[in-house]
Amino acid sequence: MKKSSPSPRLSFSPSVFLSCSLLAVAATTAHAAVSAAEAARLGADLTPLGAETAGNAAGTIPKWNGGILTPPAGYKVGDHHPDPFASDQPRFTITPSNFTQHEAQLTAGSVALLKAYPSYKLIVYPTRRSVSNPQRIYDATKANATTAVLANNGNSFENANVGVPFPIPSQGLEVMWNHLTRYRGIAATRNIGQAAPTRGGSYTLVQFEDEFLFNYARPGLTSAQLENILVYYKQAVVAPARQAGTILLAHETLDQVKEKRNAWVYNTGQRRVRRAPDVAYDNPGTAADGMRTSDQFDMYNGAPDRYDWKLVGKKEMIVPYNSYKLHSNAVKVSDILKPLHINQDLARYELHRVWVVEATLKPGAAHIYKRRTFYVDEDSWQILAVDQYDSRDQMWRVSEAHCINYYDAQTFWSTLEAHTDLVAGRYLVVGLDNENKMYDFSVKRTPADYTPDALRRDGVR
Repeated sequence: MKKSSPSPRLSFSPSVFLSCSLLAVAATTAHAAVSAAEAARLGADLTPLGAETAGNAAGTIPKWNGGILTPPAGYKVGDHHPDPFASDQPRFTITPSNFTQHEAQLTAGSVALLKAYPSYKLIVYPTRRSVSNPQRIYDATKANATTAVLANNGNSFENANVGVPFPIPSQGLEVMWNHLTRYRGIAATRNIGQAAPTRGGSYTLVQFEDEFLFNYARPGLTSAQLENILVYYKQAVVAPARQAGTILLAHETLDQVKEKRNAWVYNTGQRRVRRAPDVAYDNPGTAADGMRTSDQFDMYNGAPDRYDWKLVGKKEMIVPYNSYKLHSNAVKVSDILKPLHINQDLARYELHRVWVVEATLKPGAAHIYKRRTFYVDEDSWQILAVDQYDSRDQMWRVSEAHCINYYDAQTFWSTLEAHTDLVAGRYLVVGLDNENKMYDFSVKRTPADYTPDALRRDGVR
């Protein structure tokens, strides 16, 4: 694996439990399964998903005590999720005038935004380790720890299902596979908005109806029965009128080098289903005004084969977390979308331990991002932030995932993604659900609902 030097800004927390020597040895082998003795740490000094159970020495990160297990009083399935931490008061606010005091715990992207925009700020709240998953995910994760191995030069993995495959990672690719397979329910539907405001703040709201079948998380499904499909996905554009009616169907394959993502599109003008162009890598995202690539959806998706991946280590960093204000139905879309960046008064940041993974474009490989730095939550394996660099190694785009625990499904997932283009002075947001009906994790779906014939039937309804 090609080596790249860590950023000189990066300093490690005392909580890092992987030594540099272990990382160096691990980078030379594709074998990833850990011993039974190591796996026994899961549910003990490590959480069932592999995070450190204990808090930090300073007391600013608490012990994990199971996350949110009971919804707030009065919550009903189908409601927007009330903020269980609404009474929390900010610890401090980071602004362009004081960020150097906190820079050691800021992502490079946060620093770039604070330097670029006088109006930008990060309001930092007490750390709440809210992540919880169902027990079957924990059980499967522990079983995977002693069996899962990377395969096909890291472009896939074997001998794992349902839970994250590598809860005790030793390589960057293992961390990324944990993100790609993290638990997001079995099936889900959502109604979300996407917008790319101009520098002056005007925007057109694009509305999507999304639905997912997370094949990898289906109970009782073995790795052989996956048939190389991680996720079935369907996305219909419902507004504005000029774009409404177009439907994208995708089968997200596990090994996309062996079998690339299969995708089809129903075109309302032609009233027929066609094979979609390559919906992958750095091809433009759907209706995103050129503000994100296909592989930026869900912070990162798709094949990892164009990059070399380096596990830099674990670090305590200030990242977006428990963003219930941005999810609230008491907030309007217009309250969130402001010139240059989202309304940071509604964003919540906390201090958490994250895995830092650096992706460097392989020689001869093509992608608009030469280098990317990922900050991956230790508790959930959700990517919380990404720094993206251009061909000159200059910071280009900064991405953040503002997440919540959807406690009706015990899944920690983004409620809003913000992708800021520092060169264009614009940004894109995906996931605006404040004025829409809520995610539904109770829907029942099967692979038969995600065939081209099913797409054709959906298109003519």
